[in-house]
Amino acid sequence: MPDEHPMSGSLFMVVAPSGAGKSTLVNALLAQEQAIKLSISYTTRPPRPGEQDGREYHFTTVEDFRARHKQGEFLEWAEVHTNYYGTSRLAIAEQMQSGTDVLLEIDWQGAQQVKKQFPHAVGIFILPPSIAALEDRLKKRGQDEPQVITRRILAAGGEIAHAPEFEYVIINQEFASALSELTAIVKATRCRFSQQAVRNASLFAQLGIHANLS
Repeated sequence: MPDEHPMSGSLFMVVAPSGAGKSTLVNALLAQEQAIKLSISYTTRPPRPGEQDGREYHFTTVEDFRARHKQGEFLEWAEVHTNYYGTSRLAIAEQMQSGTDVLLEIDWQGAQQVKKQFPHAVGIFILPPSIAALEDRLKKRGQDEPQVITRRILAAGGEIAHAPEFEYVIINQEFASALSELTAIVKATRCRFSQQAVRNASLFAQLGIHANLS
């Protein structure tokens, strides 16, 4: 069943095609916004150089992932570039109920699933300034083989087509500007009436403000 009532914590979903700079923006946001916690997803893809289990992802096997999915553990899951990714619904709900803002780095398929369970989740789509820039960033990243880069570029068009499904779109042409826009979205979300009413229930009651959050 979906969580129809706002919790004291907000849920942000950040989506982008590979190479658009999503992770770099998210890491910079988390560094300056201590009240936001990154949701650590499960994945069956192997760790990239420098990645650690439990930090970037919970790295697991296909067999373990399928078992968790069968038990209904995942809020959302998807197969992306031949690998599985999934998000623990219980972990997210517990953090939001305690007043913690949670950020998800997921794909558009996962965002659709999350929205069904958390209607108040805020969707943010990161766009590259061009496909050429996207390809250049993937090559400079140096983490994927040429055939993988080609596959990601081909997939980018289909992923970008889902941008209209999101409340906000950020064009990551200049990093500082993109980060400023991402930060502004977070701050504005915290000031939504529904969020303020939950976070400051006693003050609202004292001021005689009656919030209908159904």
